[in-house]
Amino acid sequence: MDVLRPQLLRIEGRIYRKNPIQEQTCQHEEDDEDFYEDQKEYRSTMLQGSMECTEEPCDAYVVVQTQQGFQCTVSAPSLLYKHIVGKRGDTKKKLEMETKTSISIPKPGHEGDIVITGQHRSGVISARTRIDVLLHTFRRKQPFTHFLAFFLNEAEVQERFLKFQEEVLEKCSMDRGVDGSIFQKPKKLHLTIGMLVLLSEQEIQQTCEMLQQCKEEFIEDICGGQPLEAEMAGIEYMNDDPGMVDVLYAKVHMKDGSNRFWLLRVLPLSPPVSSENLLQELADRVLERFQSSGLIVKEWNSVKLHATVMNTLFRKDPNAEGRYNFYTPDGKCIFKERESFDGRNILKLFENFYFGALKLNSIHVSQRFTADSFGNYASCGQIDFS
Repeated sequence: MDVLRPQLLRIEGRIYRKNPIQEQTCQHEEDDEDFYEDQKEYRSTMLQGSMECTEEPCDAYVVVQTQQGFQCTVSAPSLLYKHIVGKRGDTKKKLEMETKTSISIPKPGHEGDIVITGQHRSGVISARTRIDVLLHTFRRKQPFTHFLAFFLNEAEVQERFLKFQEEVLEKCSMDRGVDGSIFQKPKKLHLTIGMLVLLSEQEIQQTCEMLQQCKEEFIEDICGGQPLEAEMAGIEYMNDDPGMVDVLYAKVHMKDGSNRFWLLRVLPLSPPVSSENLLQELADRVLERFQSSGLIVKEWNSVKLHATVMNTLFRKDPNAEGRYNFYTPDGKCIFKERESFDGRNILKLFENFYFGALKLNSIHVSQRFTADSFGNYASCGQIDFS
């Protein structure tokens, strides 16, 4: 790690730097990877926690004065409690000792708040800061559980997609790596806005409520109470070598002339805005809102609108989704082992393939690795535009 460019953690609008540490191991050190990782994260948090507490204003958290001193609560899903407790309670004990606080954590499997109490306000704030960083770090290690998406479930689009698959296999099956196993399921075609890690029913509910807030604050203005008319046409690939493709996607864009009335009515004095930008604007603003809340980790400033039609992850795992797999302990996304395919002939023959017209009328909070009775991803909640 470059010490001049440390990893930054964004937690509830504040930015922390994660200090590098040197680890030494000995022959008799306990051989427990989870324990070792927990302790490493704890020590890193302690280093930065002592620095952050001196820089952070005292009103950054809600700290309540009680008869016994001061108290602060932290809301966290039960799946993450173990990382605050540590093996044999060591992490919790160190936190309490070094911040001179008492930390109450609900029993495993029971949802509730972590409660921090102490005689000194600064100690409570210090413990809260360190717990926040630990929670953020270990949340980043969790696999994505849900995603925000537009479903592309029009009958015409699904029929045209099956036609695309049939013709590709007919004309290009001799090309390296091309076979039927790497095509998306027609009923699961979708546009992803952002990936989510939701670890409790409370977090799912919070996500649905925030999506509803987005509708009330800006989606209704953008859509004008009507579906966004779009079309799915043309194909493109993710990487820079058409002979070594892992993900092939169809492009989705607004239909020419759609939503012109909205543009003239709402923005009569503004510079001309292409109707094609409405879908991108809506997706970007939803992404920005969820990033600012911390529900989506900020990795991109804009949504890449695409509908995956071929993905080499499907070759070994039919239930895999998109390019999103799992994270290393430092939060870097790594890809599953995969066998690419030669997409040069497909791109040449189907460059402008027309998949059909779309009426995008809802955004769903969808659960990964699931299917409803219609074959779509199971939806935990949605908002409709009309």
